[in-house]
Amino acid sequence: MRLKFGKRRAVEEGLEVTEERGVRTLHLGSRAIQSAMRVSRPWDLELAYTRAMMGFLMFKPAPAEVLMIGLGGGSLAKFIRRQRPQTHITAVEIDPRVIAVARSQFELPGNDATLDVIEGDGALYVRQHPASADVILLDGFDAGNQVEALATQTFYSACRRVLKPGGVLVVNLWGRDSSFAEYLARLARAFDGEVGWISVQNKTNVILFAFAEPGAPQRLEAAKPQLADLSKRWGLDLRGFARDMQWAEGIAPLLG
Repeated sequence: MRLKFGKRRAVEEGLEVTEERGVRTLHLGSRAIQSAMRVSRPWDLELAYTRAMMGFLMFKPAPAEVLMIGLGGGSLAKFIRRQRPQTHITAVEIDPRVIAVARSQFELPGNDATLDVIEGDGALYVRQHPASADVILLDGFDAGNQVEALATQTFYSACRRVLKPGGVLVVNLWGRDSSFAEYLARLARAFDGEVGWISVQNKTNVILFAFAEPGAPQRLEAAKPQLADLSKRWGLDLRGFARDMQWAEGIAPLLG
């Protein structure tokens, strides 16, 4: 698929790429932006919610294995690959068109020793790979809606089994999704209440962090003196994320 620079738009059976003012965006069957890339800096994280998903660094600053469920334009994979080439990234994407567009339009590199993009069902993959990841980045949307198979109680429980000791599951959800409260409750059940979150742009996105082991608030408090250096190294406002992090005891206001 080639981007048409007249209207700056390309369409292929529910998949659309647009470009305006130097920012290229991916849409899957709706106007919702699935991924965005500044053409002059293709490795950067253009969207606020993707930067917030990197908040896992507050708890896991040097992950060896990152598993992505849902590829989009590959923004997170490109960013981690550039900033920390020692980390191995596995990205599981069910739609081959998305993989093709990520590579042809969003500068996602081919598979190598650092990156392994797999065409497959993320729900099936997690059931087959226990204790294989330090961090899971879950961003599963289709035509603007959460993919239900990637938000069930069974799936979240399987994600916990995928995590190594001290691991973190990071989930992007729409804060105003009618099923948001149920998704959050499922996560809390699967992870014994060890859940925190960052609200992005007034709950447009809510980034949830679920922890394989207890004590995440205490670990964050202990990590705060290192966040300035870590923020500089990654080019992220991790200190701001630490201030914005909320924990399970504050769940009622979020759901209101």
